[in-house]
Amino acid sequence: MAIDYARLRNWPLADVEHTYDWKASALYALGVGYGHDPMDERQLRFVYEEDMVAAPTMPVVLATHGFWVKEQNTGVDWVKVLHGEQSLTIHRPIPAAATVIGSTRVKGIVDKGRDKGAILVQERMLHDKATGELLATLEQLSFCRGDGGFSEQPGNGPRGGDPAPTPKPATPDSPPDLACDLPTLPQAALIYRLCADQNPLHADPKVARAAGFPRPILHGLASFGVAGHAIIKTCCDYDPARLKSIGLRFSGPVFPGETLRTEMWRQGNRIQFRARSVERDVVVLSHGVAEIA
Repeated sequence: MAIDYARLRNWPLADVEHTYDWKASALYALGVGYGHDPMDERQLRFVYEEDMVAAPTMPVVLATHGFWVKEQNTGVDWVKVLHGEQSLTIHRPIPAAATVIGSTRVKGIVDKGRDKGAILVQERMLHDKATGELLATLEQLSFCRGDGGFSEQPGNGPRGGDPAPTPKPATPDSPPDLACDLPTLPQAALIYRLCADQNPLHADPKVARAAGFPRPILHGLASFGVAGHAIIKTCCDYDPARLKSIGLRFSGPVFPGETLRTEMWRQGNRIQFRARSVERDVVVLSHGVAEIA
């Protein structure tokens, strides 16, 4: 079944209400490396209920619809879908415990052609239920590798689909200004999957081998959180309120237990970055850009 542009573009995604407590905030923080040094009081406040603050990248696991493109009649060849890019804009500090409302919509569908697939862009707006305040806006870009060419069918949306999103900036050629090494735990994926994505690819060695990996891989959004952790550690002195936005491209898998080196180029309040696996010396996150206060 091919993508039906109008149906997918207007796919009904009901608002999601999500109540979480300090334990859920601590679990997320542990999954992306906070508390690795339990004697570091700057990290402790993300995982200990006394005067607790939430990790600023936690909205990625709040009030989500999960992998909804797998639902019947989306027309998406979901087996070939890859999470390509993720962006997060933080409007207000994320509470350590709250009830939030997530409103998700399909923002765009780009037809890259039969040989290149399609791009699905989703937007999620996260509001505090108690106050109505907008906490965060998230944008997720997925590569639908089996769904290109849909707009070549007469009447199936505009030719080429929607305009492509603005490309993320390429990593500078110069040596980085700053670098931060953060280890991931061998059991990091097993911790992180308790927050959101329970895909067995991240837990079951048999499933990982069937997918072509020697062992389970870390969630892309977990590595996203580790990069955010590196930025607020290195550039914000662990003040989560200073991180205003962060976005990146997923360039390669991360294996739990690897050390992620986040390399940063600072331009005032704007930081470009990438992350590499230290053990394999390969870039796993690229085209990163963050804004800090």
